[in-house]
Amino acid sequence: MRRVAIAASATSRFEKTTDKSIFELACEPCIDIIKNKEIGIDAVLLSTCSTEQYSSTIVAEMLGLRPKISHRIDNLCNSGTNAVASAYSMIAAGLCDSALVVGAEKSDSTGNRLVWDVTRGAFNFPVHWASMFAKAHMSKYGTTGKQMAAVSVKNRKNAARNKNALFQKPVSVEEVMSSKIIADPIKLLDCSRACDGSSALLLVSEQLARKFENPVWIKGIGQQTNSASFGKAAENLSSLDTASRAAKDAYLMAKTKPSEIDVAEVHDAFTILEIMAYEDLGFARKGKGGQYAESNKIAINPRGGILGCGHPIGATGVAQISEIAMQLSGKASERQVKGCKTGLVHNLAAAGSSATVVILGA
Repeated sequence: MRRVAIAASATSRFEKTTDKSIFELACEPCIDIIKNKEIGIDAVLLSTCSTEQYSSTIVAEMLGLRPKISHRIDNLCNSGTNAVASAYSMIAAGLCDSALVVGAEKSDSTGNRLVWDVTRGAFNFPVHWASMFAKAHMSKYGTTGKQMAAVSVKNRKNAARNKNALFQKPVSVEEVMSSKIIADPIKLLDCSRACDGSSALLLVSEQLARKFENPVWIKGIGQQTNSASFGKAAENLSSLDTASRAAKDAYLMAKTKPSEIDVAEVHDAFTILEIMAYEDLGFARKGKGGQYAESNKIAINPRGGILGCGHPIGATGVAQISEIAMQLSGKASERQVKGCKTGLVHNLAAAGSSATVVILGA
């Protein structure tokens, strides 16, 4: 099986809403990637919850590309990393030598919500299950609202150093704690915001990677899907089995362990999800995620995470991988994490009913 590298990446500015079409958004980060490159693009994979038909092929035509393969991939918030896993598989198997993975979303995309899931009853917004996770973690482990607030403070501070982030202003623990309660104990500043945005990656085979400076290698991928409905997503509301299983497989494939991760992008659509991720990924022991949130052991969400950057659903996983690729290639500018060699991306969908973990190496 062939090795696969990320040769280039780019991310657009995330905005509350724009007048751009989903196709215009998708093309935006691709221009610099495909311009002046000496290689052709064999595959175009578009990650989006938009219901526009033939969308990946439309994007390819708008970019002036004639790829062998063109697919649209949607899996709610987990769409972007699913698209990367698909592109990786195609290149590793020899079906193609290069793939442009694009994530793009409008805040009002009709496919952004899982209306099929009747197990949620009247409580059909993501904040409702975030409330259940938070209450379970607080009850079982003594996690506090201030520990959750620390996640928001850190990620908003990081976002202020990222020109593409939706939120540019830091917040304090006091501001988070006094913000409006949305679904107890989740407050407004514990929540991310849907927005418009896009991100793109160029994946290439090992042979083509020699043409690029500082390619970043995909070392491990783990994925797990337990269900579509919240009713079967997790037996234990204080932990996500999907993330734990995906992480185990990714670490095994990459021949690495949690202690060797230098920088990570974790799925923080709500502050409690980042705390749970610390434990599910092996960064902290079970029940110690709240305490870990107040430490600075490794760099987590240096771009600002979902809380700071915003959440264009189909683009989020691609943007997470783009950030880690930039960090490992030393191109993250003022938010660069010094000396990082190994990075991790953790991406969830629909109350953690599915998860992807990707490990990257310089």
